[in-house]
Amino acid sequence: MIAIIDYDMGNLRSVAKGFEKVGATAVATRDPRAILDASHVVLPGVGAFKDCMKNLEDYGLVEPIIKSIEKGKPFLGICLGLQLLFEESTEFGLHRGLGVLKGRVVRFPEDRALKVPHMGWNEATRCKDSLLLEGIDDKTFFYFVHSYYAVPEDRSINLTTTGYGVEFTSSVQKDNIMACQFHPEKSQRAGLKVLKNFSQMR
Repeated sequence: MIAIIDYDMGNLRSVAKGFEKVGATAVATRDPRAILDASHVVLPGVGAFKDCMKNLEDYGLVEPIIKSIEKGKPFLGICLGLQLLFEESTEFGLHRGLGVLKGRVVRFPEDRALKVPHMGWNEATRCKDSLLLEGIDDKTFFYFVHSYYAVPEDRSINLTTTGYGVEFTSSVQKDNIMACQFHPEKSQRAGLKVLKNFSQMR
């Protein structure tokens, strides 16, 4: 079973429906035991970084997240769920993240030619191969909605990068930890393929 972490900050229904479409069983939960017992864990996220971290802490979800990662089970962060995996974010001040990946989250630079948030379809340029992206062409377009992006300390974890004024990290993988800044559940066929690939990992 895939556990989708419910902490009042994610588009859980869309993510669950995405997994349902590819034949995977996924349940939204904030029960620490259910998360620890799940075969796969997904951390979605929509909203402000500080509020998301507070909710994870208030619901007692930080420990099951860390333990799930340490146990080596497939773990997928989506959008803000990617950003939360890093050490800190500069969104509305400086705020501590989960710290399972080294690096920080920063805002897109002000550019009158480019609107912030970055919203809509954009291409993801492949940096390395991964089972998460198996069967997906290089420079495939995915759907994005975000004003901040992660800057990994170790760029070798980048799966893809995307250009929007700057070249930013649009997906990462370190061992069993995977995360994408784009929304696979909103990215039609390619996004569903990402979810299917994740659900089939062991």
